[in-house]
Amino acid sequence: MTSQLQRQGSAAAVQGTGYTGDQGLPRLRRAPSSQSYQNGPQFNWSPASAGREKAEEGAVEPPKSLRSLPIPMALKRAICQVQQMHVPVLSSLQSWKRSKAKSLSRVRSYIGGFLNYITLWRKSLNKIGGNFGGGVQSYFLFLRFLVVLNFLSFMLIAGFVLIPSIVFRSVASGPMNITGPAECLQYDPNPQGLVKFHNYFLDLLTGTGFMESSYLFYGYYNNTMVAGSDFSYNIPLAYLFTAIFYFAFCLLCITARMGTAFRVAVATGGGAIGSYSRIVFTGWDFGCLGDRAMKLKQKNIIYQLQVDLEEERIKNKAATLTLGQKIFLYSLRIFLSLVAFGLIIAAFFSIFAATNFSQGKTGEVGVLGLFFEYLPSIVITAGNFVVPLLCDQIALLERYDPSITVIVALLRSVFLRMVSLSVLLFTLWNQITCKQRVSAEDCTLCHYNYKSYPCWETRVGQEMYKLALFDLIITIAMLVLVEFPRRMVVDGSSSKLAQWVGRQEFQVPANVLGLVYGQTVVWTGALFCPLLPVINTLKFVIVFYCKKITLFYNCRPATKTFRSTWATAFFLLVLLFGWSLGLLVLIYSMAQIHPSMSCGPFRSLISMWTIVPNSFYNLSQTSQDFLFYLGSQRFSIPLFLFFSVVMCYFIALASVHGKSVNLLKTQLKLEARDKQFLVKQIEELSRTLGVAR
Repeated sequence: MTSQLQRQGSAAAVQGTGYTGDQGLPRLRRAPSSQSYQNGPQFNWSPASAGREKAEEGAVEPPKSLRSLPIPMALKRAICQVQQMHVPVLSSLQSWKRSKAKSLSRVRSYIGGFLNYITLWRKSLNKIGGNFGGGVQSYFLFLRFLVVLNFLSFMLIAGFVLIPSIVFRSVASGPMNITGPAECLQYDPNPQGLVKFHNYFLDLLTGTGFMESSYLFYGYYNNTMVAGSDFSYNIPLAYLFTAIFYFAFCLLCITARMGTAFRVAVATGGGAIGSYSRIVFTGWDFGCLGDRAMKLKQKNIIYQLQVDLEEERIKNKAATLTLGQKIFLYSLRIFLSLVAFGLIIAAFFSIFAATNFSQGKTGEVGVLGLFFEYLPSIVITAGNFVVPLLCDQIALLERYDPSITVIVALLRSVFLRMVSLSVLLFTLWNQITCKQRVSAEDCTLCHYNYKSYPCWETRVGQEMYKLALFDLIITIAMLVLVEFPRRMVVDGSSSKLAQWVGRQEFQVPANVLGLVYGQTVVWTGALFCPLLPVINTLKFVIVFYCKKITLFYNCRPATKTFRSTWATAFFLLVLLFGWSLGLLVLIYSMAQIHPSMSCGPFRSLISMWTIVPNSFYNLSQTSQDFLFYLGSQRFSIPLFLFFSVVMCYFIALASVHGKSVNLLKTQLKLEARDKQFLVKQIEELSRTLGVAR
């Protein structure tokens, strides 16, 4: 009986491949009947292109593909060889199309492989993800994105502002007419007399002296305009529009990357069950070659499973809390939030007082003058180090999920750093515009405090330059003076205190916050220090290698893991806060504060934005009419309606796709329940019939 069933099953299996049962047996081979071909799935032995052409002509029903047929792999290879032996008769046009498609496919694969090969820090990032998980890897991916963003931004600024200023500085038609009081036109940043060697080092740290008389800062650029018969270039207009396009370019890059990150986060699922299924069934990369790559991938999967198990454990524990325990937990969270907010307010007052004191000691020289110059940066860095460290400990006491803990700590630290930078700028602008302790007489003549700030844009750029440079110095000093000594003490000592302290953990929120803060400083000072993006590029490259060294040599794997998909999207969202702060500084500087009369490309204007209408009225009448039409209601209202229709279409499409995804998820759950029911029925039937497992 059993052998008969096996023979029937083998015959049925052969029939499922598209061949009849008699055809599958060597001794019973005969001409296949039409009935057998109609019952089994047909396969086209001719090449795929010929099958598609016949299907398009409607001559035959489209055959099933070779991949979808349940036949052995050896038989599939044989069929492929038979297909390759068929030489289809093609016209010259079809042959040209086929060769062109193959060439394009080959070029596309070569380009993709080349881009993958030259990807910045590709091997290092794979090694980091395998040893420390996707959460730590997301930090380094974020750092690489900022390096590329700053480098491309520098190329934009160099192409439209730096290189034209260098080229046209000697051939320009000369500065525009500058009118104003003689007191407002006095500005000479070049040092007089013999300069000692150590002063060059101090100038390098503070941005004064020879650094101030360079293309690094706003004050060195002229308000020249090159005009010829066939070519004209307006340096002030290019300077302003490049700054605007720079912010637009950064927004476009952040938005595009954020969309990709959110798509990945939504596709991978927000629940632990869906993530577990994805990791188990589709998590392995079969392209891994070598024991090292396989071990890294195994470690990466282990870290992802740890994240899911940790979040599921905390959710199950939160679900068992009683009403009294929930009230106590929420009260504790509110109290700890107030404590964290009080620490942030105290840091703000410290920055405000340090900035006022530093600006009052502007005339000091030497090492003491260097200390006063860096006093706001020192206070900001100290506050940004101490307060986030306390906020991280407070977030641990609030007992959130690991991913929520990262987000809460990051939000508090972001609020601290963004507002601390705002306090510094607010204090500077109060003194520049004479709205604080300076007498109003100093601002009546030139509309700004020309005695203390003869070129106030360069002064603001110097403050941003010092913040960026001091941040890099602190990063290197922490690596050399704190992290390496701590590792050597922990590894070389057997005392209980050293073992209790242990190696440090790589804190992703604090490190991401440092990147966001550094990029915000660049956006804030980009108008006043045009070469700040290239300085930040070099800084982030150094930071990458410093963090990589400290990660592999000084850190241990984190005990608290978190999901990296949503973290990547949230990092970019936090970066948008810094971009918004930089945009506010750009708008306020262009529209509200009077430009310096003694330096910069806007020295002859009442505001930076004035160059736009002045240049507009110098255009031809046709160009003016076209631009007026673009700004009129006849163009803007249809454009608004068009974008509204497109937006409604995509919203409806996203809604339909969301409903389809929910329907498929429900269907998967029902199928899982059906399988569980069938398994139970099989077990009950087995127990009833007494069949051994």
